[in-house]
Amino acid sequence: MKISVVGAGSWGSAIAWMLGEKGLNVSLWARNAELIQAMNSEHRNTRYLTDLKFSPTVSATNDLSVCLENTEAVVLVTPSSVVAGMAEQIAPLFDSRVPLVLLSKGVEGVSGSLLLDVLGEKLGSPERLAVLSGPNHAEEVAKGIPSATVVASISEDTARTFQQLFATQSFRVYTSNDVVGVQLNGAAKNIFAIACGLASGLGFGDNTAAMLMTRGLAEISRLVIKLGGDPITCMGLAGMGDLIATCYSPHSRNRSFGLELAAGGSLEAYQERTHMVVEGALACKTVTDLAKVHGVEMPISMVMRSIVWDKLSTDEAIALLLERSFKPEFY
Repeated sequence: MKISVVGAGSWGSAIAWMLGEKGLNVSLWARNAELIQAMNSEHRNTRYLTDLKFSPTVSATNDLSVCLENTEAVVLVTPSSVVAGMAEQIAPLFDSRVPLVLLSKGVEGVSGSLLLDVLGEKLGSPERLAVLSGPNHAEEVAKGIPSATVVASISEDTARTFQQLFATQSFRVYTSNDVVGVQLNGAAKNIFAIACGLASGLGFGDNTAAMLMTRGLAEISRLVIKLGGDPITCMGLAGMGDLIATCYSPHSRNRSFGLELAAGGSLEAYQERTHMVVEGALACKTVTDLAKVHGVEMPISMVMRSIVWDKLSTDEAIALLLERSFKPEFY
């Protein structure tokens, strides 16, 4: 069975490794020539998860047509900002009946659409599309540390297909039909991870982190409900589970970016140094734009947008949040 993994960052590499360990033939698409050469000759990724040894059944290529030829399933794991463009490139290269699962987390910046909606428009056959999300740091999944995730699709058959494809003894996979809730939680939680990193860097404690996480989850749930998702999803793996992992883990690039902001660093410098995209920075724009369109109040998200993109000072940000009028906890 051939599986195509489009994207060779940390998460794409971890997934390719995991599928290879199951004995599947994996074609991994990457841009970096050095990475491709090392993967095919030494079975290592020289850029991400560099200590990981891949199965010989995993090969790399920079040719999308080679990657997708005769594939039986596609795993798309690129930065959210390029999902739409990538969908246009891959659309003519594989059969329209082949299932595809999205591992990217975000909202499309130009249209404000959820990414599965974008893929449905570009690829057709939305019933063969799914999204995977959960508390899944690549560094831990690639070590076989017990983890769990959720796969959501409008088609139960598609969700079960990817459940069976990804499930291992240490990687538990659950299914859902709430594609809206799973996607919004995956996109928005990164905003609050930046906020928690920033708060920690400024010397605040666990009380502040707990406040940011729970009030952040309230913001996410309001948006999920407004867009027709199931609020219970916010309490599951794609919601609270991913929020906890992203806000507290040392593996979280969004949290570590928040720490860098507290020290006076910039988004550009952080991404240049780490070779990683900070999805939460883009989400500060795309998620709050979506909230504005639908009239959903997301005060922490809006303040984080101003800090990341408009150079709002942390003192001003703290004042804006702490001086808000008092409300019922849930509204």
